[in-house]
Amino acid sequence: MTSLQSVILTLAVSYAVLGALLLLVLVRARLPWPAKAVAVIVTSAFYIASFAGARGLLGWASTEALPKSFKLLQARIVEPHSVEGDSGSVYLWIEALDEDNHPSGVPRAFRLPFTDQLADKTHTAMNEIKAGHPQGGRAADFGGGEGRLIDAVREYITPKTVIETSGGDSSTGEFIAPPPGGEGVVFTPLPPPRMPPKDEQD
Repeated sequence: MTSLQSVILTLAVSYAVLGALLLLVLVRARLPWPAKAVAVIVTSAFYIASFAGARGLLGWASTEALPKSFKLLQARIVEPHSVEGDSGSVYLWIEALDEDNHPSGVPRAFRLPFTDQLADKTHTAMNEIKAGHPQGGRAADFGGGEGRLIDAVREYITPKTVIETSGGDSSTGEFIAPPPGGEGVVFTPLPPPRMPPKDEQD
């Protein structure tokens, strides 16, 4: 069972339990039957709406931490846009690798905050892929997405405007924070899968 299937199953079971609890409460509650029927119908409608809404989230790139090692399939670099207030992103489409460098077979999309360094590394890796050289990657900090503790600490101690612009006023001596996320991502030629020892194959 994939992680996505596990999430869907967990949501389904959770809603089923809540529905059962609601029915139990309604059976024992001293309410008119029309009111109980309305409560059941409304709950069922929200169940369907929530399930349909959750399916709409499946296509969005994740901001979770990257796998420790992975195969890079494709990437897209979206540069910052000051007018629209977009700080930029680097999207990676990857497959996680196990300890023997075998791809998981389940591609996933991840979104990392844009930095010049990460954009350059990603662009170089994509050129290598186009040249017929498969690229692997690893997250040296086992992350690179958003929501990490270090990002929260950085934002707490550093003015937000300095973080977003990666700059600051040199005349005032404001601290210039290092760009968050992505620096720990390293792209290398994709390592070949490790084969089991010959005696295990026989």
